[in-house]
Formats: sequence, structure tokens, C-alpha cells
Amino acid sequence: MNTSSVWVAIVAFGCGSYALRVGGVLLRARVTLSRAVEKSLERSIVVLLLAVAVTSTMFDGHELSGTARVLGVAVGGLLAWFKAPLVVVVLVAAGTTALLRLAGVV
Repeated sequence: MNTSSVWVAIVAFGCGSYALRVGGVLLRARVTLSRAVEKSLERSIVVLLLAVAVTSTMFDGHELSGTARVLGVAVGGLLAWFKAPLVVVVLVAAGTTALLRLAGVV
């Protein structure tokens, strides 16, 4: 993939994202969604974010990431589950990954 195609993809993604946001604001007063549809949309957002998080955790480019990253993210996820502040979650997850890598866990 060359540089120009990456820039085209970035611009297209940005324009699409902006169009979705503007469309939501403009159409919210005109379109009424049922409670079931709204609940499905909320769940789909969570699923999409979870899929991105898992993919980013498990893969580094085209290869599997190391055990240290997976364990660091797991520790961060556990802290987030118990509603720790975001700064604490990020710092402890990064620290866990760093310490594991320092100890030789790849």
C-alpha cells in the first residue's frame, strides 16, 4: 500500500465519520427509532469497539503480539471492570507490559 492510497483512505474515513455525525444531528428530530433499535445500536457500538480492542491487542502488524501485551491489556481491562480511573488503568496496563518485557516475557 503506497502513501497516496493511505491518505485517500484517511480522508475518506474522516469525511464519512463527519457525515455520520452531521446526519445524526440533522435527522434526530425527523426520524424516531424504536427502543429496540436504539438498544441494538448501543450494543453494536460496544461490539465494534471490543473487536478493535481485541484485534489491536492480539496482533502486531501481520503477526501475533507477545504475551506481555495481552497480559497488560488484561490487567487494564480488569481495572476498568472495577471502575478504576482511566489514568490508573492506562498506567498500570503499560507498567505491567513493561515489567513483563523487562522480565523476558515476550
